[in-house]
Amino acid sequence: MSLSAIGAGIAALACLGAGVSIGLATGHACDAIARQPEASGKINSILILGCALAEATAIYGFVIGLLLIFMG
Repeated sequence: MSLSAIGAGIAALACLGAGVSIGLATGHACDAIARQPEASGKINSILILGCALAEATAIYGFVIGLLLIFMG
């Protein structure tokens, strides 16, 4: 087993972390909307921004993993 495969596996952990963080953020946003329905617009906009940033880190990890597999 080469070191690039191990590095690609470690880079794939970014995808796992992003999935967990988006799930937690969505759950907390649902709780916040249930407690304060009048603030749902503001909560949704902040949730979408946070999910986009978390998803960007997952994409970066995925791209690094692919680069390590095919270029390493």
